[in-house]
Amino acid sequence: MKITSPTVNAPCWVELGTSDPEAARTLYRELFGWRAESDPREEVGGYTRFFVGDAPVAAISPISSPKQRTAWLVCFASADADATAAAVATAGGKVLKEPTDLRDEGRFAVLADPSEAVFTIWQANAFKGAGLLNEPVSLGWVELATRDTAGAKEFYSRVFGWSVTVSEMYTQWGLAGDDFGGMLDMAEQFPPDVPPYWMPYFAVADVDLTAERAAGLGATVMLPPTDVPGGPRLAVFQDAQGARFGIHTAGAEG
Repeated sequence: MKITSPTVNAPCWVELGTSDPEAARTLYRELFGWRAESDPREEVGGYTRFFVGDAPVAAISPISSPKQRTAWLVCFASADADATAAAVATAGGKVLKEPTDLRDEGRFAVLADPSEAVFTIWQANAFKGAGLLNEPVSLGWVELATRDTAGAKEFYSRVFGWSVTVSEMYTQWGLAGDDFGGMLDMAEQFPPDVPPYWMPYFAVADVDLTAERAAGLGATVMLPPTDVPGGPRLAVFQDAQGARFGIHTAGAEG
């Protein structure tokens, strides 16, 4: 991901909805060295932002309904949340939460692609999104796992104008020449009850050391540290509440 600041139609933020916010705060704070700041206002329901220095990098919040599963949500920047939500619906996706103002910070919506992979969009006002991207312990890559790769290519290109680069091993998403994410064909690698999903990868200085620390903190190793031919060294985990996330070597994406 060569994009280093929130850019329209590119990833701009990640947020974890979890059944155990306190356990999540402990895991991610100790794993990445993030500083946690919880919003004390009752109306925001325990929303916590993580920071690297003064730069916001991610957030966590309690799940809001029994039907919501614990998962990381990837957020894409939008110049017009209402127009993007309408484009999603026209392209065959779903609007799960209509565009809504969040105080003076911005306007957001919760959406799903035709395969029901959930993501969010953010029309920035006072809050611009991540203050750090593609640096150690910040968001460095996003990945869609889906069983309908052809449909995903058509949908996301139509809604966001992404470029699609297909190689023998992997499909990458891009914007104005900068690749920021990819797509994994779930095919037979996943049990049929696992739904399509978006997953963040966080850039780290040392994948092996971070992987060892994650396992020691109780995360399950889904993919041990692995060198990708022509790509970075990476690993994938699942936290104790079921949220999947990855790590990759900072500066070696794409």
